[in-house]
Amino acid sequence: MARYIFITGGVVSSLGKGLASAALGALLQARGFSVRLRKLDPYLNVDPGTMSPFEHGEVFVTDDGAETDLDLGHYERFTGVAARKTDSISSGRVYSTVLEKERRGDYLGKTIQVIPHVTNEIKDFLAIGADEVDFMLCEIGGTVGDIEGLPFFEAIRQFSQDRPRGQCIFMHLTLLPFIRASGELKTKPTQHSVKELRSIGIAPDILVCRSEGPIPAKEREKLALFCNVRPDSVIAAQDLRSIYEAPLAYHREGLDQAVLDAFRITPAPRPNLARWEDVADRIYNPEGEVKIAIVGKYTQLEDAYKSIAEALTHGGMANRVRVNIEWVDAELFEREDAAPHLEGFNAILVPGGFGERGTEGKIKAAEFARTRKVPYLGICLGMQMAVIEAARNVARLPDAGSEEFDHEAGKKRFTPVVYHLKEWVQGNHKVERRLDDDKGGTMRLGAYDATLAEGSKVAQVYGRTSIDERHRHRYEVDIEYRAQLESAGLRFSGMSPDGRLPEIVEWSNHPWFIGVQFHPELKSKPFDPHPLFADFVRAAKDMSRLV
Repeated sequence: MARYIFITGGVVSSLGKGLASAALGALLQARGFSVRLRKLDPYLNVDPGTMSPFEHGEVFVTDDGAETDLDLGHYERFTGVAARKTDSISSGRVYSTVLEKERRGDYLGKTIQVIPHVTNEIKDFLAIGADEVDFMLCEIGGTVGDIEGLPFFEAIRQFSQDRPRGQCIFMHLTLLPFIRASGELKTKPTQHSVKELRSIGIAPDILVCRSEGPIPAKEREKLALFCNVRPDSVIAAQDLRSIYEAPLAYHREGLDQAVLDAFRITPAPRPNLARWEDVADRIYNPEGEVKIAIVGKYTQLEDAYKSIAEALTHGGMANRVRVNIEWVDAELFEREDAAPHLEGFNAILVPGGFGERGTEGKIKAAEFARTRKVPYLGICLGMQMAVIEAARNVARLPDAGSEEFDHEAGKKRFTPVVYHLKEWVQGNHKVERRLDDDKGGTMRLGAYDATLAEGSKVAQVYGRTSIDERHRHRYEVDIEYRAQLESAGLRFSGMSPDGRLPEIVEWSNHPWFIGVQFHPELKSKPFDPHPLFADFVRAAKDMSRLV
């Protein structure tokens, strides 16, 4: 049965609980244990699927079609364990489930309350898959003291009491601010955070303290004394140059040993950190650099494209180069010529997105890459915009557009090269959707198979002709225009197994121009870069040598 590690946060948000959880999972794996990581979010949205990227960053999608918090991306990138629907839950989902049960009469007329009905639902969620792994790491979103987080804190308190003694521990991540005027590292915020946690019945076993520099012995002893933890369980989490140094940094601080000590696992298996040493070496000792433009609409918040940025870093590791990313607002090209802004880049990436804003700018970016022979990777909407650009400027379809932006076809003449997908096959059953359906969870979500054309660029990149990748979209390129587009030189090199849905397009007469309907960035890892990103960065590297 799994041992549980509950990771909570205090003082301020955005301290890196997700990263700390992921790094700890990687360290436990390095010692030979199996792990699974979960995220419990207190917000009332059912999931992040309908939340603006400006609100919550990117939406991470699992193989089984869950729209989840971006922290699950960290979990996968650091452990390689594919996340599932059962690894993410929000207050909204919990309350929805409880109310559905109440409406069905499952509670036999009882008064429904936070305790025990909501907390029981959370505990049931925590128990899923407990017999599958050695360690279950559960991160609680937000900070201790948030009113919306109280049901989750109460649930994990109850859960730890329900389990046999020694099967659950608590790790609390806080901030140690440095006051420059007095030259002091202050422990009081952490003391108050732990006091708040203890007031609801949870005593942390391990403190992870974010700080700009090392924690002096005096402050460690003070934290241990006032927070009632062992001195060797006060772990410093200093700022790092790269997040991929985190497993090595936490190991040097003794986090994994502190966890095993808390569970009284002796003797502790020796860790094999060769994987992370190689990753760090590739990050800190590049043999060159490339400059890549990401032309998107959410460029003011880099977390909106978190997985793409990380996948490009992984591609750089595979090629021993540093990838310098510059964020370019697609709307800029709707007012100005794209060329002056894109010249000097070794490659261009156009990511996914929703809505019409910025799309004409993305089309101009695709045109620049096609005509200037600059490596181009279009993802989801980035592929659709590349197809529309090809239709307008090469395939003699000047009015090519998308139903996403032209719903009232009768009032505006346009050629719907991209259309709203109304039905598709998922597994062994048919899925149907309408334009007026609810927005949440109604897209083509999760892993789908694709067949690659023999001799195509993508078949060469993948090294095989059958793949599966994760999707998140409502609109598709219309297969009806395939012949006209292919006669213009745009090859449909990847299709759904039934041949109905285009998955990949590429220009046959271009050094490296590929558009994909799916999201390859979601499956890339530092120790296993996605082949598309690895080859895209290689192409950028080749371009940098020509400049």
